[in-house]
Amino acid sequence: MAKKPNLIVILIDDLRFDETSATGHPYMQTPHIDRIAREGAMFTNAFHTTPLCSPNRASILTGQYASRHGIIDNVGRDIASHRLDNFNLELKKLGYETAHVGKWHMGNDSSPRPGYDHWVSFKGQGQLENPILWENGGEHQVQGYMTDILNQRAVDFVKKKRKAPFSMFFAHKAVHPDLIQNSSGGIDADSIGGYTLPERHKTLYEGKTYPKRPNMLPLEEVARDKPALKMLFEARKEPVSRDILAAMDGGTQEEIRKRAAMMASVDEGVGMLLKALEETRQLDNTCIIFLGDNGFFFGEHGLTVERRFAYEEGIRTAFFVRYPKRIAAGAKFEQMILAIDIAPTLIELAGGKPGDTVQGRSLLPIMKGKAKKWRQSFLCEYWSEGAWPWIVGMGYKAVRTERWKYIHWTHHQGMAELYDLQNDPYEMKNLAQDPAYAKDKEAVKKELRKLTAEALGI
Repeated sequence: MAKKPNLIVILIDDLRFDETSATGHPYMQTPHIDRIAREGAMFTNAFHTTPLCSPNRASILTGQYASRHGIIDNVGRDIASHRLDNFNLELKKLGYETAHVGKWHMGNDSSPRPGYDHWVSFKGQGQLENPILWENGGEHQVQGYMTDILNQRAVDFVKKKRKAPFSMFFAHKAVHPDLIQNSSGGIDADSIGGYTLPERHKTLYEGKTYPKRPNMLPLEEVARDKPALKMLFEARKEPVSRDILAAMDGGTQEEIRKRAAMMASVDEGVGMLLKALEETRQLDNTCIIFLGDNGFFFGEHGLTVERRFAYEEGIRTAFFVRYPKRIAAGAKFEQMILAIDIAPTLIELAGGKPGDTVQGRSLLPIMKGKAKKWRQSFLCEYWSEGAWPWIVGMGYKAVRTERWKYIHWTHHQGMAELYDLQNDPYEMKNLAQDPAYAKDKEAVKKELRKLTAEALGI
């Protein structure tokens, strides 16, 4: 019988599609993360189905759209998250030792969830310096920088002697800034800790500039062509919104630089993990998946301190897989894949069969070069939430195909958006009200209705 592979998912919080050197960041250096891509595969069309922390983490673990698993926002859904199905429950049945190390954030309590033999986590968003961790049966404070601490916990788990294969879900808090919910459950400027760096990286990339992309335009200008963003523009003029944005360095070169510098600690940890796997002779029998939990905007479409929107910067992700037994070094795959494809892929690699409730698709046919029929479209969905002052009343359902994107704002009439991605990759010209594209609009609306029903299991 062939030896079952070890399985590692490395999840970075708020990582944009281009926030590694392998995916084109103009000055960030991520040599160890790049090694995963260089010695494995880059999936160049990888996406999220709900670009927000809690829902998308639940989607990764369940292989389901948020419509089905029910974790639809970042509100503390503690009870639901203790009952959440996830691929590690299945892997335990298949003989795996399982671990969660890092951010959970589906429900705000830090206690262990079902499906894990080993658990290291923290409440909600956690804190970057001197965090309080749940490990070894209870909470205690640990001195140091969160990323460094989690890196060491992951390495310690990998180095343990064991007879069974292991699965580790390794979820960093980086590159998310420190946030603490206030007494009403929301966020205000006084609860923003901002992007915190370890002393050794505080001046890293100082003076570097991220070049302006064509769709980096003032929100006021963007709102003329995107009716839904007019509400956002008005809400961001309110004092509480201005204070929050300022506290986060939102939309500035300093924000981009600090995020890049925070990734240095993440990359060091990936290097430590690869070294530990090599030293224990497990590297080539370990499937490693690297991705972010949602996208992020640097000012595209006038959006800053944001990830929730269905534009490409919000839903795309870097997605690398290293597993030499199935993937040739340097491979690039262009099929549209989703974060919900991770769960069925890992279950199948472990020798199991994904259950009927899993909506993602195993990536093994793509790895084998036998994916003759693959998805041509996918659903992206978001529900209104009240944690941020400028977000209330802005839920949507969207569909993306290889050529088109259609966004239906669920709370408001006359705000639809249609983009021809082939001719307008930066999504700058909204064609929804153009009669010349009426047939194209109707076709993608029909696809959206079909996908929405499928996501609900109707």
